[in-house]
Amino acid sequence: MCVIGKTISQNLNKKERYKTLVLLTSGSGHRCGLLGTFVKHKDTPIVKANNRSLTYVPLLSLLLCFLCSVLFIDHAACKTQSINCSIYDDPLPIPHQYYQPGDLVIGEIVSQVVFMHDTLDLRKQPTQNLIDEPVSVPKNYQHVLALAFAVKEINENPNILSNISLGFKILNSYYTARMTYKATLSLFSAQRHFVPNFKCHNHNNLIALIGGCISEISANVAIISDIYKTPQLTYGSFLPVQGAKRLFPFLYQMVPNEAHQHKGVVLLLQHFKWTWIGLLAVDDDKGDKFLQTIVPMLSQNHICYDFIVRIPKWNYVDEMLELGIESLRNYVSAFQRKANVVFIYGEPPSFMILRIMLLGIPLYYSSPPLGKVWLVTSHWDFASQSLHKQFDIQTFHGSLTFTVHSNQLVGFQEFLQMIRPSWAQRDGFIQDFWEQSFSCSLKLPKGQEEEEKTSCTGEEKLESIPGILFEMKMTGHSYNVYNAVYALTHALNAIYKSITKHRRLGGDRLAFQNVQSWQVHQFLKSMVINNSAGDTVRFDENGEQVTGFDVTNWVMFPNGSVVRVKVGGLEPQAPLGKELTIHDDLIVWHPRFNQVLPVSLCNDYCYPGYSKKKKEGEKFCCYNCVQCPEGMISNQEDMEACINCPEDQYPSKDHSQCIPKVLSYLSYKENLGIILAILAISFSFITILVLGSFVKLRNTPIVKANNRTLTYTLLISLLLCFLCALLFIGQPGKGICLLRQMVFGIVFSVALSCVLAKTITVVLAFMATKPGSGMRKWVGKRLTISIVLSSTFIQAAICALWLSTSPPFPDRDMQSLNGKIILECNEGSSTMFYCVLGYMGSLAIISFIVAFLARKLPDSFNEAKFITFSMLVFCSVWLSFVPTYLSTKGKYLVAVEIFSILCSSAGLLGCIFFPKCYILLLRPDLNNREQIMARKSEKM
Repeated sequence: MCVIGKTISQNLNKKERYKTLVLLTSGSGHRCGLLGTFVKHKDTPIVKANNRSLTYVPLLSLLLCFLCSVLFIDHAACKTQSINCSIYDDPLPIPHQYYQPGDLVIGEIVSQVVFMHDTLDLRKQPTQNLIDEPVSVPKNYQHVLALAFAVKEINENPNILSNISLGFKILNSYYTARMTYKATLSLFSAQRHFVPNFKCHNHNNLIALIGGCISEISANVAIISDIYKTPQLTYGSFLPVQGAKRLFPFLYQMVPNEAHQHKGVVLLLQHFKWTWIGLLAVDDDKGDKFLQTIVPMLSQNHICYDFIVRIPKWNYVDEMLELGIESLRNYVSAFQRKANVVFIYGEPPSFMILRIMLLGIPLYYSSPPLGKVWLVTSHWDFASQSLHKQFDIQTFHGSLTFTVHSNQLVGFQEFLQMIRPSWAQRDGFIQDFWEQSFSCSLKLPKGQEEEEKTSCTGEEKLESIPGILFEMKMTGHSYNVYNAVYALTHALNAIYKSITKHRRLGGDRLAFQNVQSWQVHQFLKSMVINNSAGDTVRFDENGEQVTGFDVTNWVMFPNGSVVRVKVGGLEPQAPLGKELTIHDDLIVWHPRFNQVLPVSLCNDYCYPGYSKKKKEGEKFCCYNCVQCPEGMISNQEDMEACINCPEDQYPSKDHSQCIPKVLSYLSYKENLGIILAILAISFSFITILVLGSFVKLRNTPIVKANNRTLTYTLLISLLLCFLCALLFIGQPGKGICLLRQMVFGIVFSVALSCVLAKTITVVLAFMATKPGSGMRKWVGKRLTISIVLSSTFIQAAICALWLSTSPPFPDRDMQSLNGKIILECNEGSSTMFYCVLGYMGSLAIISFIVAFLARKLPDSFNEAKFITFSMLVFCSVWLSFVPTYLSTKGKYLVAVEIFSILCSSAGLLGCIFFPKCYILLLRPDLNNREQIMARKSEKM
């Protein structure tokens, strides 16, 4: 076999030797697979029957022969024991790459250059479909420089990886799957050679991968890196896959799960009250998954979409040109709809497609689309290709994006200012970047006219490049690359410290160069570091960086300059309700909105006082506004339904707010209360004057004839009746409520019992004057006292029963009067209250009947007719009180009761005592025995 290998090495040319190497390597692989199969099934009958030991030996020999033949591909493989490994160059190398040697190498997959392709045609060679001119994406060159800057910092820092140099190898993906696979496999091959799994020296000790910037590239890299158990840190997006950590255990994402950003967008829409939005999604599986996720999420948060437009994938140039008028018509019809806010889901290629679409609309239609508020996630970075640097970007002025939290690093801008075309001989990206960014040529071919293209001086300044092409400040993706390098470095540093504990000092460096990538994974997954900007870098159990997002407002200038303004932040780990912070005053909106907060609704707001009513056949975000019904309000915009006010408040006239109800009770501070109080006090003074007159003239005939004790008792009870009216004025309290009805009932019962006693006394006195009458023994003080005490005791018993069962208490009536809270004394038991009134009424009726029957009795001074009239007044007042009491609410109910008390008491006072007071005070000449007897004779 060695002879065959040597013959191949000597007789075949370079390309044939490369093909033969692949065949021999494949043959070795087949023999390994066959041997493994026999070992795995060693206990089966067919393997046992073939003598397992004799079977393993030939297979192992064949495997060694194949491997030996590989060694003889080189010229002197069989001549010496020291084998010189030299594999021929890659026949299809990747033109854009950047290599810096080091003891340990970090690989990176970037997307800084793209080749345009025609549609695949099987009638042509694939290489003929390539448009030779590469197109640069200048802004992505910062991803390359971020890695170079981080490695430079680390190599110059003696405290990290002391005596160990860090290198890197950066390859371009060209935004295609096949080139991404090729670039990734190249990282696992020897330098300048494409032979995966073959390693003959340690010049390419790859320990980790960084990349890529879009999800498709990241997934393609992950498939390869997972086979080699090499950690991969994505600095861009990654398509969320269920069980991603199980499928790609060596994958680490510098950008958290995009579900956090979806929630952030919903919070942003709710913050600005945007409920009617447009959706743009890339037309692929990622776009389908996005729409399946976001549409239900929007509905659950009361947000609707006005339209959905799918953005074509960036695949082939001629497919883009074939979009034509019909596709542009869909864009125009969507952008001219009512939604002023558009949420875009896509990645950097989608932004390029969108710009071409917006540029093509005015070519077919008279007016360009009106300004919109564009909401985008961290997936894209408003990065333009060099071909598009003259395109107008004012459409995106005022856009809001969620960008990965970033910080400006000390020394990074100075590092960028040092960049020149000759700064690194192995940088395969800088020529296309420089020429296309500055529109010049580094190597001007002979015969080319200078008017067509000028020659680059090499001293051009990066800060002069428009911001849409390149930014001097570190972007979020570049910051992720920087953090990824530092995370890997600290993991390596931890490994280095672990090795130094177990080896002597001299062998540390040599041992450390043999570190395997899977060892880095063990340290990386638990790594927590602080970078030079003070930010913490760590990963959760799913391999996602624990970090937040910045809410960025993009300010686009006509000259192509771009300014990012941080206007808020999104912290997924923050407490519920505090995840999103927004500073509205910092946001610059599109000029169309005149710096006023844009409104994006299906229809105008329903203002306070109105509620939403769904439109039939429309989405729930479209509705009519109807005024709230009587007694209900809506105090916010766009309320689903009107609500009732709290019990202590009432609706305003426009039904937009609840107004606190006014406390209503009969107060001494209002006119009605003052008038009633004055009347009560006035009648009390009159009663006192009458009582004083009767006491002063107690020995006169007219006072003696009217039973002085009973008269005094009646006057005192009437005085108390007038004064008890004051208990009904003022704010009700617990003690007042207990006293006023009880005092009123008992005092009035005393007064009525005195009147009844007077009436009975008149009747008994007339009957006792008849000859032989036995009624004389009943006439006297004992009878009157018995009548007064018994009548009063019955009323007192009723009041005691009332207090013991259901006593009155202070209460608030919030429903009877609109806008008022009636402070009142709840009677507790209406039955007991009417029993008290009924008992007083029965005393009055009995007194009225007796007095009415005795009104014509001949007597020296017959009070029956005055009592009759007083009882008539009393009964009239209280009979009218009952219906009035039942139909009146609030303080007027109390006023009615006070008025009834005063009127009935005044009726008793006036009808019974004024005639006597007239004689006592104005006609004292009639107050003598002779006049009384004379009047008695005249009557007889």
